[in-house]
Amino acid sequence: MAYISEVNMSFSDDMDDEYGKLFRRVNPPRAVIDNESCKNATVIRVDSANKHGILLEVVQVLTDLNLIITKAYISSDGGWFMDVFNVTDQEGNKVTDEGILDYILKVSCCTNLELSFSMVLNIVHSQLITCAHLQSLGPESCFTSSMRSVGVKPSMDHTAIELTGCDRPGLLSEVSAVLAHLKCNVVNAEVWTHNTRAASVMHVTDEETGGAITDPERLSRIKKLLCNVLKGSSKSSQAKTVVSHGITHTARRLHQMMFDDRDYERADDDALVENKRPNVNVVNWHDKDYSVVTIQSKDRPKLLFDTVCTLTDMQYVVFHANINAEGPEAYQEYYIRHIDGSPVKSDAERERVIQCLEAAIERRVSEGLKLELCTTDRVGLLSDVTRIFRENSLTVTRAEVTTKAGKAINTFYVRDASGYPVDSKTIDSIRQAIGQTILKVKGSPEELKNGPQESPTRFLFGGLFKSRSFVNFGLVRSYS
Repeated sequence: MAYISEVNMSFSDDMDDEYGKLFRRVNPPRAVIDNESCKNATVIRVDSANKHGILLEVVQVLTDLNLIITKAYISSDGGWFMDVFNVTDQEGNKVTDEGILDYILKVSCCTNLELSFSMVLNIVHSQLITCAHLQSLGPESCFTSSMRSVGVKPSMDHTAIELTGCDRPGLLSEVSAVLAHLKCNVVNAEVWTHNTRAASVMHVTDEETGGAITDPERLSRIKKLLCNVLKGSSKSSQAKTVVSHGITHTARRLHQMMFDDRDYERADDDALVENKRPNVNVVNWHDKDYSVVTIQSKDRPKLLFDTVCTLTDMQYVVFHANINAEGPEAYQEYYIRHIDGSPVKSDAERERVIQCLEAAIERRVSEGLKLELCTTDRVGLLSDVTRIFRENSLTVTRAEVTTKAGKAINTFYVRDASGYPVDSKTIDSIRQAIGQTILKVKGSPEELKNGPQESPTRFLFGGLFKSRSFVNFGLVRSYS
């Protein structure tokens, strides 16, 4: 890591005064795209006046464009922010499409002093998703998720429903059945499960109008019925349903929802699976008054976003960072302080940072067999598909549902609800019920036989029952 200057400042005061605002306005962001200096990646250099959360905004935009960040160097002491990212497309190649690169350069050079950095990046973003050359970013790119980005203006074409609840089998099928019964069409949804908890953000439309649902009484009924489903027979007060017309970044919101639901808290018997967790270490660098966070884990797409998102939402400022994810293992190193200017103060705070970063990495881990569905969208489609999963005793560990131009493009990660490997006959039966050409299997069911199987009670969304009911400082903690 390069020399780190000793600057002790508080973002909550210094960067919010009038001087800080003026400094940011007269120092618009500058970006340089370099496709020559690195053999295997496109290098994007960004520098700008600093503000809390700007690192997350940059990483979020790159991630939403389905770019893979293989290396990153971050420095943001004082009032200046400097980043270098090595990125590739989904196939591991440089980003060479001239149209895309031209858009990035034109917008990043904008001198309109009223534009914040997030606004500039989102102009790039909006231009890219309409670019005719966009498919060069990767054959599996799905840019419906790219619309859910920082600064995108809200639209009234759907109603957003946020769900959090306790882990139990069959719930996605029940939730989607209730929505179908209420004549709501799920046009976009993302579902995460982790540590006996689950969260989902669903975008629904009215069956008749195809637009957002605005009637207060109907919205109240939807919220009440879904909350009843989430509670189930336990009547748990931890179930929560929120309905809104606003727009938010779905992945960031899911992180926030699961964090608020304290999914990072583990039971005593979780020691049995500790060897599967990432290696997270937090120590204090007393000479410089930083806390140093190091993370070693298996690499995967969007890993950097997940960790930076969690640090930001926990009110920590990343002053410097070094990221290397060129191989199957990813190494992340962060120099952080709390937003009040202090490093980690106690063992309890240290333990909480470790647990929360572990959870952030684990939430998006793709456990299970990957099933991809592509067909004409219709009301009740999600309900029908998840019912078939449930009736074949499959559990959905993660899901992403998108709709574009009348087509439903859904991805499910499934496991056998009893904890056994997924049987190929089960998959054949499901494909016959749904459609051989509609449902594609990524990988082989036999590939799951060698891996450890989770207890079915660890997952919320999936199928087991065929019922149709609706309803000390310096201490290093590591895992091999």
